[in-house]
Amino acid sequence: MTTEYEIRLDREACEGIFACLVRDDRFLEADDGLATVEGASGSRAGDETETVVASFDDDRIDAARQAASACPVDAIAVTEGSDD
Repeated sequence: MTTEYEIRLDREACEGIFACLVRDDRFLEADDGLATVEGASGSRAGDETETVVASFDDDRIDAARQAASACPVDAIAVTEGSDD
């Protein structure tokens, strides 16, 4: 079953611990040593945007939630549905 959801990563809060990377492969290390999310609007692996947001419509919400739960600084939020 697919679910529409959004991953929001506050890169200002991120400390580059990367607990998220081992739980969801859509999280990547950016060139600045912090995390980013593959497919986030306006972001790339080297992007230094303070907050990145990615929307998905797939069956991987559990992996996103695990990444959010593993973040020791609570920099990741996962919300179901769309804000449209």
